[in-house]
Amino acid sequence: MQMRPYQKLVAWQVAHELCLSVYRLTSTFPKEERYGLCAQMRSSASSVPTNIAEGNGKSSHKEQARFLEISLCSLDELHYQTLLSFDLGYIPKTEFEKIMSLIARTGFLGQKLRSSIL
Repeated sequence: MQMRPYQKLVAWQVAHELCLSVYRLTSTFPKEERYGLCAQMRSSASSVPTNIAEGNGKSSHKEQARFLEISLCSLDELHYQTLLSFDLGYIPKTEFEKIMSLIARTGFLGQKLRSSIL
């Protein structure tokens, strides 16, 4: 399968890694959270690389920046949802720190990518 242009972006690669980590992590959440916090976290996490990919396909810099902004907003949602999950005792400290580190790295790369096209 041929690599798509967005897959070459380091911001997308790290966001994809974050998304996979969130899916793995939320599979251990209590069953009563399946349609609640688990679904919200998965939606936020998948929105980050999805919007990076979609923005990369846009022809104007303004549109690309808009999709990167949406991606970063989803990342903020995920940040809070991860904090909430930790405070509820659904995430062990080591996993919490790993996810928060990926969130920080994804945010940094997303902001740099957005700045580079404005």
